[in-house]
Order: sequence, then C-alpha cells, then structure tokens
Amino acid sequence: MLLGWIRAILYFLIRMISPAMDNIWVNGAIGTIKAIAFVCDIITYPVYLVMQKPWEKKSKSKRVKAKPVSYGDDRTSITYRSVDDPGPLHVRLLRDRVDTMEKVMRFTVENYGSRPCLGTRQILAEEDETQPNGRVFKKYVMGDYQWKTFSEVDRIAASFGRGLRTLGLKPQQNVVIFAETRAEWLIAAHGCFKQSLPVVTIYATLGDDAIAHGINETEVTAVITTHDLLPKFHKVLEKTPKVNLIIFMEDQLKETDVEGFEKGVKIVPFSKVVKDGAAASDIPNVPPTPDDTAIIMYTSGSTGVPKGVLLSHRNILGTIKAFSDAVEIVNDDVFLGYLPLAHVFELLAESVCLLLGVQIGYSTPLTMIDSSSKIKRGTKGDASVLRPTCMTAVPLILDRIYKGVNDKVANGGAFKRALFDFAYAYKHKWNKRGFDTPILNRFIFGATRQLMGGRLRLVLSGGAPLSPDTHELIKVCLCVQVIQGYGLTETCSCATVMDRHDMSTGRVGGPTTVCDIRLVDWEEGNYRVTDKPNPRGEIIIGGETVSPGYYKNPTKTKEDFFEADGRRWFRTGDIGEAHPDGVIKIIDRKKDLVKLQLGEYVSLGKVEAELKTCPLVENVCIYGDPSKHYTVALVVPSQPHLTQLSQRLGLGHLSFEQLCEKIEIERAVQRELEAHGKKCKLEKFEIPAAVKLCTEVWSPDMGLVTAAFKLKRKDIQERYQTEINRMYAS
Repeated sequence: MLLGWIRAILYFLIRMISPAMDNIWVNGAIGTIKAIAFVCDIITYPVYLVMQKPWEKKSKSKRVKAKPVSYGDDRTSITYRSVDDPGPLHVRLLRDRVDTMEKVMRFTVENYGSRPCLGTRQILAEEDETQPNGRVFKKYVMGDYQWKTFSEVDRIAASFGRGLRTLGLKPQQNVVIFAETRAEWLIAAHGCFKQSLPVVTIYATLGDDAIAHGINETEVTAVITTHDLLPKFHKVLEKTPKVNLIIFMEDQLKETDVEGFEKGVKIVPFSKVVKDGAAASDIPNVPPTPDDTAIIMYTSGSTGVPKGVLLSHRNILGTIKAFSDAVEIVNDDVFLGYLPLAHVFELLAESVCLLLGVQIGYSTPLTMIDSSSKIKRGTKGDASVLRPTCMTAVPLILDRIYKGVNDKVANGGAFKRALFDFAYAYKHKWNKRGFDTPILNRFIFGATRQLMGGRLRLVLSGGAPLSPDTHELIKVCLCVQVIQGYGLTETCSCATVMDRHDMSTGRVGGPTTVCDIRLVDWEEGNYRVTDKPNPRGEIIIGGETVSPGYYKNPTKTKEDFFEADGRRWFRTGDIGEAHPDGVIKIIDRKKDLVKLQLGEYVSLGKVEAELKTCPLVENVCIYGDPSKHYTVALVVPSQPHLTQLSQRLGLGHLSFEQLCEKIEIERAVQRELEAHGKKCKLEKFEIPAAVKLCTEVWSPDMGLVTAAFKLKRKDIQERYQTEINRMYAS
C-alpha cells in the first residue's frame, strides 16, 4: 500500500511539473520526494536491516584479501599473496588433471554435453530503412538465437581440427586466426588445440602492415578469417609469401567472392573444412602437453611493433583456475560475448564460462541493443533477445555509457535532472552503508537496466584502469556488480581481481590464488615500499600464469622476464600501491611519467583517464615537455558537445572543422577541461594549459591508437609535433 501511495504521488508530480517550471517548484517537488523518502526510510529500515544484513556486507568488504609474505633483503621490495583457498572448480581441475585446453573441452562435454553452449543470432534479411532526414541505411531483420550444445561444439571442433590435417597442417605448426568474435572463432581454436596446432591471434582492427608482421614472424601457411575480412588479403597476401591457405567463416546472407587472390593460395569455406574433417575419422587427435604453446597472442603494440606473447596451456589453465576462484558465475548464467577473442581477457572469460557450463551468446556493437546502428526500427537488439546475466567490458565502453547517461540526464527537463540526481545520491548513500534499494532499482533505474535485457547482474572490467566515477555510475544505474581486474597479455590476463564483496572503487583487487604480487622500489619516480601510509612501487607478477616470453625476441624476453624464488616473474612497468587489506591500486606507469621543469611528476595516463570522462572529450593525449613547467593536450572533441558549446559562444553557424580551428573554441575547451580537472581533484600542474582540437577520430587504421584503442604516444607526437610546438610557443 505504501508503494502504491509513493507511485501515485510521483506520477502526480511528474504530470504537474512542466519542463519550463521555475526552480522553486522543482526544488519544492524534490523536497517533497525527499520527505517521503525520509518517512519511508524510518518505516522500512528495520525490515531492510533484517532482510539485507548490511553489517555482513560491510564486514566482507573490509576483510583482508592478501598479506605480505616476504620482504627484499634490503627492504626495497615486498611480496603479497592471497589469503583465499582454491575454490571448488579449481580443486576439481587439479584432481581431474585438467591441464590443457584439449582436456577443458573434454571436461565440458562429460559434464554438460546436452546443454546449450554457443549461440549465434540468425540474420533473416538485410533491408533498406529510410531515416527521418531522407537518408537510406541497410538494417538487419533478426531472428532468434540458434544454439549448439557442448557435445555439438566438441564434435565440430574435432572435425575442424581433422580438416586442417587433411589440408596438410601438422602438429606444432602455427595457424593464424584473424577474425571477429563469433562462435566459429572459439570452435576453430579448440579444433587447433585438439591437434596441437598453436593458435596465433591477431586483432581484426589492425592495419595491413601489422597483420603481415604477425603472419610472417610466426611463419604460418594457413590463415583462418571471415567473409568480411577476406578482402583485406588482396593486399596482405602480397606481403606474406608463405601463406598458401585461407579458410573463411561464411556470412549468413551473402556469397563470398573468392576470385582475384594471389595464385597458389587456396580459399576454402569453414563449413567445407568441417565436412572434410568429419569424413576423415581415421585421423586421431594429437593432445598437447601442459607446457606446449597454446596461443601466440600479439599485443596491440602501444609502444611499437606488436609483440607475440607465448602462452602455454599451463598459463591458460592457471588463469582459468584463478578467475573461477574470484568470480561467482553459475551454470544457469548467460554470457554475452562481443569483445575481441584475440584479446586474452575475453578468451579467458569465455573459457571459464565453458568450464562452468554457461551459455555464451555472441553479439556485435552493431546489433547489441535495440538502438544499435544495424537493428531495424521496432525490432530487438541482441541483448533484449538473449537477456544475458554476465558480460565483459573495457573502460572505453563503460566510459561511453557513463557519458551517454549523463548526456541524457543533462538534456532532460529540470525536474528529471533533479530527480535523477536525488535518486543517484540516495542509492549511492545506502549502497555505501551495505543496503540495496529495490524500489529505486525498479522504478527509477529499471529502464536503464532493460537496455541490456533486464537480467544483467555482473560486469567484468579489464584491459585498462576504470575511473571511480564510471565504476560507481555503472553500478548504480545498471544495478549490476562491477568487478575490476588487472593483468597483462604477458601474465595471461591474470594478476589481481576485485573481491566479489568489495564495495570500493578505484582499485583492482588483491592477488589471485595462483600468483604473487611484488612491489619493487622505483627510485626515479620516487616510489618506495617504505612509503607511508602504504607501500608503493613497480608491480612484478610471479606465478604459473606468467608467459615463457616473447616469440623470437630473446632480448626483450630477458629484459622483462626473470626466474626467482622457484617461479617465473614479469616486470609490468605499472606502479601500484598496496592498501592495508592487501588490495592493489594502480597509480602510475613508468612509461607515462613525465618530470616537468619545476620537478613535478605528471602521470599522463592518469590525467587522460580523468579528462576522458569530460563530456566534451572523445579522446585525449597529454604531452609534457620536461623543459617546460606545464602540459598540453591534443583533444578529439565530441562533435555534439562541441556544437552545443559553439552555440553558447555565438559560433553555431560554423562547421565542425572550422570550430576546431577557432582560438575562442580552443580556449573555451581548455576552461572546460580545467573545471573538470579540478572536479576530478587533479593538481594544477597536471591540468593542460593549452589545447589543440583534432578533427580526425583516432583509429587503428591511422596508426595513432592500437587495436585495443590504447594511445600510441610516439606516433601521435610525430603527427602533431607542429601543433605541440605552437601550443608551447603561445
């Protein structure tokens, strides 16, 4: 009855208050809602206290996750280890000796054979859709998800592996997968694992030279790609003389043009390889050993040419065990797969799902939600049909959601903005006290939750640090648990993972159960393990997830990897701070640190992460000249927000390109960044004193960002050196 009364009053207020209503009335309405909420809090507090037991949540959040286990002889290092015991799946994998990816697939079939495993959504047709402005775009007419069971996936993978053997490939011969994320990607990889064929992964967004580098360095003769990416090989094959076989995953609607490629190169459909392999039942599996190379995973190349990281089956199983200990996923969950499987984070997350019997439904950014660019108006996006409960994300995507929510709120009426601000602050306050807010979740944040199908409960974030503001907004508005982790390709994506009960933000969790975290003094940056109140230093990761090294690069391997204390270690170059509960916070990166003229140190990555949350900023690169006392910024502006700014300055008649050249606009953007930087508690010397607006959107094709959209600083500096000089000269 109380709930109905609240809804009636809210409905009355929303109906009565017009967007143009004076602030007095808005404040009065919000004041009334606050008063009602206060009364409800008093009435319902005892009930929620008994039902939700907030003291237990706060106690679990504050518990110690890791403890120091050793100090360096000269007190220049400190090593932390998890206090947690291995979980049930971890123990079972050890007991059953599941130590290779080939055994992983066998394990899943034995335990979940008839359950749905991999799902692909049907594309029924592609039709023209006329937009309100008269332009015509191609849109998909989508059907339901079609599922393959665990047994079917295993059978197809085995057939594909045998099919590769019929085409002349032999065990230990490298095979490249250059494809977008889809079910066939995972099936192809497991087919290779069954025949001890190491998989070379290359990002689908890399340019021709980077693709050719990965293919030539690993000396592959066979490449697995897709219908959409096959045309790239008209040029790439000119640079990769050893390639004589390309297998392509077919499109659901279009025939693939296989004409016009280099002579001597065989172009074969994925389905034919599976069919031929199914008929070659006399070819046995060739199971790998734990120390065999499973994957050669090329990094995105933020500091130069992409490096091939060797990952053994032992490395991958180590991460799988660690993730299963840290993250609560159950076999009735549904996982949304869309991040690149060429990224170790997504591959390992999906591998954990396989071991737990979780359904994986595939999607793309073009079809994910109802408003995605390829979804026909009035039809449902993938998330609405799949209704996932778990997904992975990178900070770039979550930052865009953060900006999208803030933009929608800012463009609403005064009452809607005030109501959102109240609801957000109210939920945040009670969440910090260990309570949930089911009424707000349903009536205020319910619509946002429906964007992802209405059942999403867990978002795993990795690949880069997630800003606290974005972390908190995603938790509050999507009503989900956000678990942030830290790892690198060189450590098979494994180092730290947030505890599932940790209510904090801005930290990346404690060491996982399979590796240790060591902080080592970095004198140049003035970070020491004896610092107060918390130890600080370069993060060194040791354990069974650490890679054997870089492919054909012994010099770099010797520089970054070493053996000590009976285990293998990797120097990350990241600077961490260990909190009293054993949780790590990433505070800097050695390569991103610049010392200015007056002696102040500026962490370029930290400043960029904060400024990216400014609505005006689409992307930003901070540059610091050690001979100057301030930094400058190259900013790719958000076009809609720059247009709004120009209208406020009376320059709305100018084009986007003209606005980016206007001194008045540059100064206005700099003032916005200064205000935003202060709000984010940046120091004065960290906030850029001059700005250059860039009209080009930085993409991997331009060579200014990696395939994972990390900045390539040297390339950006070289491209914009004239503008950087001008900013310092002015």
